[in-house]
Amino acid sequence: MENTRTLKDRCFLVIKGLAMGAANKVPGVSGGVVAFVAGFYEEFIYSLQRVNKTAFKLLFNGRFVSFYRYINGKFLGLLFLGMIVSYFSVSKILDYLIVNYELYVWSTFFGMILGSIYYITKDFNAWNRKTITALLLGTAIGIGISFLDPAMENDNLWFVFFCGIISVSGMTLPGFSGSFILILLGNYVLLLVDSVNVLYDTITDIFSGNFEFVKDRIRIRMLKVLGVFTLGSVTGLVTFSHILNYILKHYKNITLATIAGFIVGSLGVVWPWKKTIYKLNNDGGFILDSSGKQIIENYQRFFPEASTQTYIAIAYIVLGILIVLGLEWYGQRTRQHKA
Repeated sequence: MENTRTLKDRCFLVIKGLAMGAANKVPGVSGGVVAFVAGFYEEFIYSLQRVNKTAFKLLFNGRFVSFYRYINGKFLGLLFLGMIVSYFSVSKILDYLIVNYELYVWSTFFGMILGSIYYITKDFNAWNRKTITALLLGTAIGIGISFLDPAMENDNLWFVFFCGIISVSGMTLPGFSGSFILILLGNYVLLLVDSVNVLYDTITDIFSGNFEFVKDRIRIRMLKVLGVFTLGSVTGLVTFSHILNYILKHYKNITLATIAGFIVGSLGVVWPWKKTIYKLNNDGGFILDSSGKQIIENYQRFFPEASTQTYIAIAYIVLGILIVLGLEWYGQRTRQHKA
């Protein structure tokens, strides 16, 4: 019975990774929200901050089993396995859905954000001047970010490394969308679409025995970009986790209030009813990035009119709320089981 339960827990952990990976790729949605609502956020941050000097000492001394146990390797390994699989499966499905059913996808995520706000605030009883200020500050930052104009694409490797550090904010800070930050930095398509597609094509070529890609300078450059981005992401993940672990220990209520503010502020990014505004040149033509895709300048938000489509979108908002409530219910059951 115990082995069955353990296998079940492992499967659910991979599913959580799938959900985090998919959420991280969608602009305006934070994988950290999934971790927070599903009840494993603090374990996630604690496990990441175990990647420290002691861990590297164990690794370099060849004590691999001790290293694995020290960093909570089973937990992190299964979670990241889910995230990696997500980038080549679930996130691909999401890309398709956003292109073809954009309103309903954003409506679902909007509902999930609303549900997350309810989840975080329902048992929070430490409201005072400091926590209310932190809530308002987090909300202001979240709203302010949503109205910034995106920059142009930049594949300079130092800048890509910086993008990697910033992009993992969505995993460690619920409500702070790393993918949306990448849009603002101008590198969302380069780092989360084009480079991932290049990696997928390269892996496919390797398994089919075709190594002609080594002569393709553009593909090699893209693989370098992806490698530097990944290195930056790992650096940011470990760095942020150490900072957040300290803050959660010493300023937990203020941190939770700020996170709630970030999530409230992110509602502006995922507002379902918006029109995409693309960058235009002086002749009125679209400005394209290196892959030939139109560069997003901003979003024009509006209130919907009463229509069948609007009612369906509202139904999807309710669905999003129910998804979060389901995650909350599962998180509570998991914590009770561990207790």
